[in-house]
Amino acid sequence: MQVSGQTVWITGASSGIGRALAEVFSAEGAAVILSGRRESALAEAASTCSGETKLLPFEATDYDALPALVEQAETWRGRVDILVNNAGISQRSVALDTDFDVYRRLMEVDFFAPLRLTQLLLPNMAARGAGHFVNIASVAGKLGSPLRTGYCAAKHALVGYSDALRAEVDQFGVGVTVVTPGFVRTEIAANALDGTGERYGPNDDPVNHGISPEAAAQQILAGLRAGKREIPVGKGAEMQALTLKRLFPNLVFDRMAAMAPKRGG
Repeated sequence: MQVSGQTVWITGASSGIGRALAEVFSAEGAAVILSGRRESALAEAASTCSGETKLLPFEATDYDALPALVEQAETWRGRVDILVNNAGISQRSVALDTDFDVYRRLMEVDFFAPLRLTQLLLPNMAARGAGHFVNIASVAGKLGSPLRTGYCAAKHALVGYSDALRAEVDQFGVGVTVVTPGFVRTEIAANALDGTGERYGPNDDPVNHGISPEAAAQQILAGLRAGKREIPVGKGAEMQALTLKRLFPNLVFDRMAAMAPKRGG
């Protein structure tokens, strides 16, 4: 997939994988639209980009604002060639302790928000016969991991939606790539929701010992160049679990059960 000369819109671009992708795409000659909630953080991220950038701050679930934002994005350079749905939030709580509103929040941010933005950009891409969606899912979109029932559900939904969408829009020359990162050193664990919807906070979560966001961005770029429809990103045991799940599902189910927090009777 060509990157140079393309207009790339990245959500969740103020930090982590999103920020690293903005730098990588910019270095490859793309014009980058950076979106997130905090304009100051987006400006800092944009300062590390070598090419043309535009800041478009918004709250991912502000659905009423999205049509006007899409118009701004498409007007900037006449089109959006690549949308990277990266904004998201994770979870660290067992199902027994998780409020229903937390599940709603996870589904809104991690599934409905990228779906809605995709839905708004899709007609113009289909009409001109070109465009690409890059949906940042997770290994949790393939595996059922303890403490992440809502997160896994939302990411599984995103993977399923992306696969079905790909089948429908291929006829129009529009592509869909799913990215399934494993452990990447970002603030996703610290910013995860606990059972009441509060920030989980600093911790020694395994994600903190993963690959760097920069390494993840390079793997994603390499996968896009190679035309991959699904790009696994990482290098730890969690990536091996993707293969094990296909070959020996019961083994993975048992290992996940062993990892779950235990409570006395």
